[in-house]
Amino acid sequence: MSDKFIVRLSEEAAAPHWGVAASLSFDNQGATVHLNENETLKNIQKAARTLAQQGITQVELQGEQWCTESQWAFYQGFVSPKQLAGVTFVENAQSDMNELVALQTSATWARQMINGTAEDIYPESLAGKAAEFIQSLAPEHVSYQIIKGKALLEQQWIGIHEVGRGSERPPVLLELDYNPTGDADAPVSAALVGKGITFDSGGYSIKPSEGMLGMKCDMGGAATVTAGLALAVQRGINKRIKLFLCCAENLISGHAYKLGDILTYKNGTTVEIVNTDAEGRLVLADGLMAAGETGAELIIDAATLTGAALVAVGQEYNALFGLDKELVFDVQQFADEEFEAAWPLPLEKWHQNNCPSAYADTANSRAQKGGGFGGASNAAGFLSRFVPNEGKGWVHIDLAAAFQNNAGSQWAAGATTLGMRTVARTLAEKA
Repeated sequence: MSDKFIVRLSEEAAAPHWGVAASLSFDNQGATVHLNENETLKNIQKAARTLAQQGITQVELQGEQWCTESQWAFYQGFVSPKQLAGVTFVENAQSDMNELVALQTSATWARQMINGTAEDIYPESLAGKAAEFIQSLAPEHVSYQIIKGKALLEQQWIGIHEVGRGSERPPVLLELDYNPTGDADAPVSAALVGKGITFDSGGYSIKPSEGMLGMKCDMGGAATVTAGLALAVQRGINKRIKLFLCCAENLISGHAYKLGDILTYKNGTTVEIVNTDAEGRLVLADGLMAAGETGAELIIDAATLTGAALVAVGQEYNALFGLDKELVFDVQQFADEEFEAAWPLPLEKWHQNNCPSAYADTANSRAQKGGGFGGASNAAGFLSRFVPNEGKGWVHIDLAAAFQNNAGSQWAAGATTLGMRTVARTLAEKA
């Protein structure tokens, strides 16, 4: 007999004494999760969270009822920042063990990064850990460089440098090349760009304490695209893909960038700073231009970018934006098929002009709380200034669902990894 807590899955209802519509019942061996016709995966995840909250640390799934997705849903509900493992998957005809291992490997890395403290996960360490992670999966196919500090200015990556210059720990741009083709001149099929703000104080537009507490998660975009690439690699993608992580700490000091500063980007666009807490779009602009220089026909960026996206779609969905409507629709479908909810929000060319400036081509926001009405779309409009081909082949993911400030019935507090599978699937289908 296993010394782990046994969990089985059943299509039969629980006995009445467990409660009306109970999803869990118990016996001397362990527990049974009882399915119903509605929100099956969500209810499995909630049952796992219930068991974890009872102090159970080691679970073994048993029975033929489990499949790949039900096992993954259970895992997602069971784990927490303090408990990144503890689920033994069951091998059966309905389950793809290789997929489960790949999901767990990628998700565990993402959780370690997003839940890690800003003292441990700082710009250079995030870039280094991401490079080491991808290289560990395909050592013969990965090369990378880390551009740091003043070298960013030499290569005209103005946004990353300006946002990060207030910290003693220098900002960096990671450029990673995954090339399984064996051809050094192979075209780049896709480029990934991630916001890697390892801590966001808001700068001189300082956040209140309660709003700053969870801001170690502001590198969630960098973690998500890295984990998405890792999952795609483990799923066997054979296209050349470049990864750009735009990493900085947004802190206050005598060296920090200030309200009223004007940045001149590599493409000539001038940007007035009206809110130093709208820093994510400033670093992503560099990453998107770097991605465009690769000639990739598919560019995906991901970022914990705006509170406005949270207001619009809540914490259950990620928000999708793009001028390429067909691509946005496809990505929404891929997200659905990967059981990650995503929803398109408006983006048109005219959103580029929704943050006007008297001193520059554009401001980085509006001088209003939350960036004013349509803040998430206006942020995406800003980003669209820095992508090639009038936005064709580009999709922006605002990761409203990537992090939970507090534990709930479905998730522990911290990183959820939602968005990782969407990125991997989009690479597989569109790269």
